[in-house]
Amino acid sequence: MRKLKSIYAFEEADSKNRMLLGGKGAGLSEMTRLKLPVPPGFTITTEVCNQYYENDSKLPKNLVAEVKNNITKIEKKTGKKWNSSTNPLLVSVRSGAAISMPGMMDTILNLGLNDQTVLGLSKKTNNPRFAWDSYRRFIQLFGKVVFGVDDEKFDHVLNMAKKKQGVKDDSKLDVNSLKQVVSQYKKICNEHTKRKFPVNPNEQIELAIEAVFRSWMGERAIVYREKNNITKDIANGTAVNIVTMVFGNMGNDSATGVVFTRNGSNGKKEIEGEYLLNAQGEDVVAGVRTGNDVSKLRNQMPKSYNELVNACSKLEKHFREPQDIEFTIEQGKFYLLQTRTAKMSAAALVRTSVEMVKEKLIDKNR
Repeated sequence: MRKLKSIYAFEEADSKNRMLLGGKGAGLSEMTRLKLPVPPGFTITTEVCNQYYENDSKLPKNLVAEVKNNITKIEKKTGKKWNSSTNPLLVSVRSGAAISMPGMMDTILNLGLNDQTVLGLSKKTNNPRFAWDSYRRFIQLFGKVVFGVDDEKFDHVLNMAKKKQGVKDDSKLDVNSLKQVVSQYKKICNEHTKRKFPVNPNEQIELAIEAVFRSWMGERAIVYREKNNITKDIANGTAVNIVTMVFGNMGNDSATGVVFTRNGSNGKKEIEGEYLLNAQGEDVVAGVRTGNDVSKLRNQMPKSYNELVNACSKLEKHFREPQDIEFTIEQGKFYLLQTRTAKMSAAALVRTSVEMVKEKLIDKNR
């Protein structure tokens, strides 16, 4: 039997092995194999999570070197550079157990930003507002997830900045407001941890990986597993997914959204969901702003809408079940960030099953 590795790039993983890769990692690897537009990345396996706990809550000693090695592979694929002040590579860090469950770690976006790389991002994209907006998001998510800072502290700063500038929407804050927000966010983290906010992306990613593993044994996750009888043979540890950042907040030619490949309440064969222009994924999930119905995307971004429709159809055919999909559009370029089996009402499930048999997607006796 081949020895299991600690880390798998999306294109080399065996996507059938959900126990090892977690649901999110398996989905990313399967979509990559289907030649769908997934940003390059890799999955640290659930085995490493178990080693972390066996090792007195310390990362296995070779892991950091392996992570760096895999970051180098992403650099080659993207042409971007880790910790670069001209063309920086940024990543998101996400948890992912074999089945999805509440209480697991939230996503950290824009990891790799610091006072140098933010200038590189500004120059490279010719969009300082976007760069500083991404930076403030990173510090808030990192502060909340890794350091346990109360979200309300960040929200207070953001609300004051909007008040001061006289705007209602985060997306209307200008560069100077955002720079002040970043500086205050860092202060909040420094006061909470009694240390300076980590600037080195290698340190940032190491702390983020540990935070994902810690969340597996967090109180909410443990209670959820006990209540739902999720034993070790169903889900044992969480994987960590490191994905190249693609940006839905680069202006009005960029967007982020979540869709079902069929209507979740009545099972009708139509794409259902919502998206936000000039936003990042957390905005949709957290309900920071009210999303637009996905049907509006057809007029706003016809090319991306068609790519979404094609992706939905390809994924349904492949998985033979309705899917729940996350996507991002970066300056007109369409990317998929997640696919999983959609949760549907009982009525929707019945209709979907009947129609999928008619469409020859599934067998009646399945």
